[in-house]
Amino acid sequence: MDMIALSGALVLAFVVVINFSVHKIEEGHVGVYYRGGALLSHTSPPGFHMMVPFITTYRSVQVTLQTDEVKNVPCGTSGGVMIYFDRIEVVNILNRDSVYDIVRNYTADYDKTLIFNKVHHELNQFCSGHSLHEVYIDLFDQIDENLKTALQRDLNEMSPGLQVHSVRVTKPKIPEAIRKNYELMEAEKTKLLISIQHQKVVEKDAETERKKAIIEAEKVSQVSKIQFDQKIMEKESLQKMSEIEDAMHVATQRSRADADFYQMKTQAESNALLLTPQYLELKRYEAIANNTKMFFGTEIPKVFWPQVMAP
Repeated sequence: MDMIALSGALVLAFVVVINFSVHKIEEGHVGVYYRGGALLSHTSPPGFHMMVPFITTYRSVQVTLQTDEVKNVPCGTSGGVMIYFDRIEVVNILNRDSVYDIVRNYTADYDKTLIFNKVHHELNQFCSGHSLHEVYIDLFDQIDENLKTALQRDLNEMSPGLQVHSVRVTKPKIPEAIRKNYELMEAEKTKLLISIQHQKVVEKDAETERKKAIIEAEKVSQVSKIQFDQKIMEKESLQKMSEIEDAMHVATQRSRADADFYQMKTQAESNALLLTPQYLELKRYEAIANNTKMFFGTEIPKVFWPQVMAP
């Protein structure tokens, strides 16, 4: 019985040792180890691992994208008004190779020092330099980017392996009386914007009507100009046709005159060549011969005497 009890005790002790020795590191995490409170130099990847129980402890550090939520951050403006940011989300990722250095310098809860405390500090720095209206209205859309830039600037110096991807800041809580005033102001601003937009619509409609009237007038003017140009072209065409007809008539008359002149000139030249003294003498004798008369009797008429006596 003693041997059986001893064996059972040994088995129980072995099970306890194995239970406290074997541990699992999840995917997306890196295991870091402490012995006697001192950080050991080695780390472990995801999977099952062994360690000395009761002496060695471990922490699982996430190395994938994670979101740290910083809640209820008080912030005092330059005018002395205290406001509160309900939730600020910081999306960040830790480089796997930087786990040991960051845990050694800032512990496994590094985000408390590097993220949470820095968010409080940077937001208070921002609020203290601006009025409530600037923080709540005018510059609120810039807080996310400004906070991200400030956090990353400090992380690059203190812990280069930690990267901030984005920051989301909710609208801060302000005193109720001030909030109601802002709501009234926003309502009035909305009314003003509606009035301005209505005025723009009216002006746009008037401008549209004016442009339509101008276009219609230009169309009428262009049509009138086209009709006038058509009439001018018709008149010019008729004038050109008349000029062409006159030119044709003048040319015809000139041609006829030239032909008559040429005919007369040719006839004159022919006559000048034909009417020689010999030809005229011949014609005279032919004419006399054609007019010869026979007289019978003892006396010749006196009318022919000069011709008979002529040598």
